[in-house]
Amino acid sequence: MITLRGRSVEFNKAAMESGSPLLRLTTNRARPTPLRALEAFVYEGGEMPDGFGWYLLRSPDAMTRVPVGVPAAMLPAEFDHLADGDVVRLEPSRGGLRTLFRKAVPYNHFLLTERCNNYCLMCSQPPRAVEDGWIVDEILEALPLIDRQATEIGFTGGEPTLLGDRFIELVKAANSHLPATALHILSNGRTFAAGTLARDLGAVRHHDLMMGIPVYADLAHLHDHVVQANGAFDETIRGILALKAHGVRVEVRVVLQQQTIARLIPLAQFLARNLLFIDHVALMGLELTGFARANLEQIWIDPADYQAELAEAVGILDRAGLRTSIYNSQTCVLAPSIRRFARRSISDWKQEYMPDCTGCLAKNECGGFFSSAKIRYSRAISPITEYAT
Repeated sequence: MITLRGRSVEFNKAAMESGSPLLRLTTNRARPTPLRALEAFVYEGGEMPDGFGWYLLRSPDAMTRVPVGVPAAMLPAEFDHLADGDVVRLEPSRGGLRTLFRKAVPYNHFLLTERCNNYCLMCSQPPRAVEDGWIVDEILEALPLIDRQATEIGFTGGEPTLLGDRFIELVKAANSHLPATALHILSNGRTFAAGTLARDLGAVRHHDLMMGIPVYADLAHLHDHVVQANGAFDETIRGILALKAHGVRVEVRVVLQQQTIARLIPLAQFLARNLLFIDHVALMGLELTGFARANLEQIWIDPADYQAELAEAVGILDRAGLRTSIYNSQTCVLAPSIRRFARRSISDWKQEYMPDCTGCLAKNECGGFFSSAKIRYSRAISPITEYAT
């Protein structure tokens, strides 16, 4: 795992008097002078360059080299991963640092709000009824600092669309500041049912936008039970229809758990017959944190026990021409016939492998485990020691 936030950072006196800045990091000693004042130089040795607004240091003795009156911080070893182009929030009063963007990884996500109108049994980010509008302000401040060649960023929640006009403001800002970067947004889709927000989102004409929306069953009452919201299925389907009507690409997401497996094949048939115009289907393994951990006995099913259903569902979707992927699953557990659909989808900062994986030839292609999987994972985990011919 990689540490993205912590409170073990040591700041100098100037830093303690400088507020809590949001900064892009650089290791480039040749940065143009006008940019230096807006950035933090990550110092790893040699001559200390002048003119930077902040200095982040790798060694304690470097603190004496920082120009007088310039804020600086000593980075503990847990932040050794920070590199050129990353964006961080420094919090001197708390000894804190939060990583908002990492240039070296292809996918970074931003939580827009903790509020939600669903209460999903397996939610890994349990909703809270809080006033957290400050998050939007922070993201709007961060977007101009992100590398313009970033592959993809994501917006998630909570339910991002509860932000209303501010949600559209964020999408517009991402489109403006990151003209070559894909935007993937996770939503339950319900707010789009009325059509107005779908119209406004389509009107942004984002160059590469995908909405990821969960559909957990072909039966309304079962989907509504999983998300703990009456009428959610109807609103979600109408939301998908509204988005597509306004030219917005849609990915349907299905979390594979005990209560969705029983209807997985009928759901695949439902999608192939009624929503053939969607752009992607993601079949996703559980992340055992948040509500998923609290409701583990209700939702857990060993992935080894649903491979037949998963293989048939993937076959139905694939034959229908629907682009299909399997996320958060381990190669050795998947039926050989569907391994080609598997993707390495777990973010590196929370991805791990178990001792059982030692010696596996497929480790570089395998999605691995969420760090939370230590509490329970498939009995079928076994290293692949030779490739089938």
